Amino acid sequence: MNNSIHPEAGLASAAAATIPGSATANPAPPADAWIRQATVDDAAALAELAATTFPLACPPVMTEDDISGYIAEHLTEARFNSYVANAERSVMVVEEPDADPGDSSSTRVSRRLVGYSMLIHTPPLDVEVQAALTLRPTSMLSKFYIRADAHGSGLSHQLMNATLSAAAENGSRAVWLSVSEENVRAQKFYAKNGFRTVGGMNFPTGRLVLRDYVLERAV
Repeated sequence: MNNSIHPEAGLASAAAATIPGSATANPAPPADAWIRQATVDDAAALAELAATTFPLACPPVMTEDDISGYIAEHLTEARFNSYVANAERSVMVVEEPDADPGDSSSTRVSRRLVGYSMLIHTPPLDVEVQAALTLRPTSMLSKFYIRADAHGSGLSHQLMNATLSAAAENGSRAVWLSVSEENVRAQKFYAKNGFRTVGGMNFPTGRLVLRDYVLERAV
């Protein structure tokens, strides 16, 4: 990944993240947004971000109880502590300035997480996925979310570029993911970023078994 490094070590300008083969005609992201590897210090903020963004991708068949149950099982602070500490996962975050609500002059800023992604670098266990994928070794894009108020900012494409680079740096030849058959917006986004549909799989969540497309792209 060709990154311009911010003076604080480990922080890369979102505007500088690129990867060969990615979409190029995307909106320029905010220059003061950073993409970096998550740490355990981000676990609480990641849990809040995940609880806010997960419902955006849920199909209509999922009730509020279904959604809250999934969040309580998979998207807690404790879970993110585990995810970030796991060497077989890569968690990336996007952060940008957030005006200090306690400072009426708005001259002081903190930073807030506006998006995150998570890769799993272990081979897939699902037999449908195993049969569908064409490239190995591969990493699974398990999670990819941006806050609704950052949609259209260009940050999602830059986070994708950084995530694909992280997979390549881990030795993967490809990245795969599953996306709801009903989530047309997400399907278009992934297609724009070089993914193609190679199969399908079941996605069990609570009382439901949903059907997802399986997508793949080389890195």
